[in-house]
Amino acid sequence: MAAPGGQRILVAEDETSLRDFVCRNLRARGYVVSEAGNGLEALATWERENPQLAVLDIMMPRMDGLEVCRRIRERSNAPIIALTALDAEADKVAALDLGADDYLTKPFGVEELLARVRAAIRRSQWQGEQTASGAQTFGGGLVVDLEGHVVRRDDQEIRLTPTEFALLAQLVTHAGKVLTHRQLLQRVWGPEYGDEAEYLRVYVQRLRRKIEPEPAAPRYLLTEPGLGYRFAAS
Repeated sequence: MAAPGGQRILVAEDETSLRDFVCRNLRARGYVVSEAGNGLEALATWERENPQLAVLDIMMPRMDGLEVCRRIRERSNAPIIALTALDAEADKVAALDLGADDYLTKPFGVEELLARVRAAIRRSQWQGEQTASGAQTFGGGLVVDLEGHVVRRDDQEIRLTPTEFALLAQLVTHAGKVLTHRQLLQRVWGPEYGDEAEYLRVYVQRLRRKIEPEPAAPRYLLTEPGLGYRFAAS
């Protein structure tokens, strides 16, 4: 089945057999795929072709995937999926903190790969559940416009990735209510998710750094220990 719109995907992986496996299966589903065998080549290909999604191996020669992820995220909100080794827990968290939307642990199967790619593209096109019209203003100078996909604090627009905005939109839409880890993961990342608590931990920290006046003492994004998170509207 062809991919909607024939989205272009960058696959950066220095292991030739794995890169061929990923690219072959993506092309078979209608994606337009660009390949890179090292970090510098990946960054150059990204800047030249401006793909809609990147699949980046963390351990690459000439520039590692974490640095490539950081540089892409400086100039683009396109989704990034990191490929990590089984025991590289620190790399997974580091990739998420640098802006990756998801990660795949090696070895992985083709169906898991395709599910993660579909979910990442779906999040990048997400429009959300529009339960409120217009911008909502909260104390402390925070303004969230769900329809316009705009967030401001003290009249300065805050740049959010699609995944960051989707997470914030869920919390704002259900302001005052606790959303469990599983609810947030399935509503933002997709129904295939539910146990990846580290995704939420990292993404809430990133949102706090961007929207909270004092990230270490949050007034909007509150943690409910053992349950989930709540947006405090007042």
